[in-house]
Amino acid sequence: MSRIFDVIIIGGGPAGMMAAGHAVRSGAKVLLVDKNDRCGRKLALTGKGRCNVTNDCDIQTFLKNLPQNGKFLYSALRQFSPQDTMAFFEELGVPLKVERGRRVFPASDKAMDIVGAMRRFALTEQTTFCSGRAEALLFENGRCAGAVIDGQKFAAQAVIIATGGLSYPITGSNGDGYKLAQSAGHTIVPPRASLVALTSTDAFCALCAGLTLKNTAVTLFENGKQIFTDFGELLFTHTGVSGPTILSASAHMRQKEADYALKLDLKPALSEKTLDERLLRELAEGRLQTLKTIAGRLLPQSLIHPVLEQGGLPPEDKGAEVTKAQRRAFLTVLKGFWIRNLRLGPIEEAVVTAGGVSLNEVNPRNMESKLMPGLYFAGEVLDLDGYTGGFNLQIAFSTGYVAGISASSTIAATL
Repeated sequence: MSRIFDVIIIGGGPAGMMAAGHAVRSGAKVLLVDKNDRCGRKLALTGKGRCNVTNDCDIQTFLKNLPQNGKFLYSALRQFSPQDTMAFFEELGVPLKVERGRRVFPASDKAMDIVGAMRRFALTEQTTFCSGRAEALLFENGRCAGAVIDGQKFAAQAVIIATGGLSYPITGSNGDGYKLAQSAGHTIVPPRASLVALTSTDAFCALCAGLTLKNTAVTLFENGKQIFTDFGELLFTHTGVSGPTILSASAHMRQKEADYALKLDLKPALSEKTLDERLLRELAEGRLQTLKTIAGRLLPQSLIHPVLEQGGLPPEDKGAEVTKAQRRAFLTVLKGFWIRNLRLGPIEEAVVTAGGVSLNEVNPRNMESKLMPGLYFAGEVLDLDGYTGGFNLQIAFSTGYVAGISASSTIAATL
């Protein structure tokens, strides 16, 4: 057996760095392993380079922003809350600000300020950093006893897996953590993309590419049943749709073979009665104009043809020729424009990976494996994910904190 440490942490992302720093603060000698030559590579990319570190909300509100498995995180949030995260970074010398939706960012709008603070916190004199790949776990006397890194064995009293998921594989997240967990007997909930753009075979998406709708009500349907609704911004792309409301909707698309569709209310500020009255005025004032010209006063240019087509409305008909039934059809599509044949974008492009180590096999109070003593988990490798708004990084910070503290307390108990 090679060098001996108290705690080995596999993965130098936000969860791994949080675990490392708090394990050291608790008196542990730590080996932090990452495939990159520096920690925090993926963290530097978050929030489009601004890093939405957390959400300044209470625990109950936080849990409502997790599509599933929120109950598991309750204990970790009690131990390290969003407010604890904010105080943590302020103490590390990173001023923060709170923006719309209680989203918390560094005051500088620079993710590297967060990354730098995390690196300084994690990489102390009591931390050995190793750039390499953890190939296997070591087991001895029924517990996790270390890891094999680039062919070399390292012994430890505890091991924390914080390798992330499958998103952004260029940063090193390629699913190694799942294989390590399986070697200890753990079940892996099949990983899938979450917070990702959606693809659609509807041809009008490509025609509308680049169009942003800022105030739109979005409703997601699964096999005809409404499962999610949101309000805000979405963006048409060459292959489908993206934007904040779409990313959140994607977190609910859990069934691989289900039929998913989006219904957009293009005029959410107007009731059907008010919108119908407006249509009557527009048609009367534009009685000699074509329907596509009248629609141009209600819609962005690139949406005119898709909306009229979906409503079965002839674009060249004059306003005076539009029947009551056609006006009702126009009203219906303005309040319910459909995007169908939706699928999740590539997991490599997802903000976060859903799925991962089954939470049934992890103790929520300390993040230790229920199957293998001495083995802990933190961050995205777990079957936990949240909406956009700082929730996923807070999951990493809370579980990383708990895993680091708990692994260190285990060591103290064995001395």
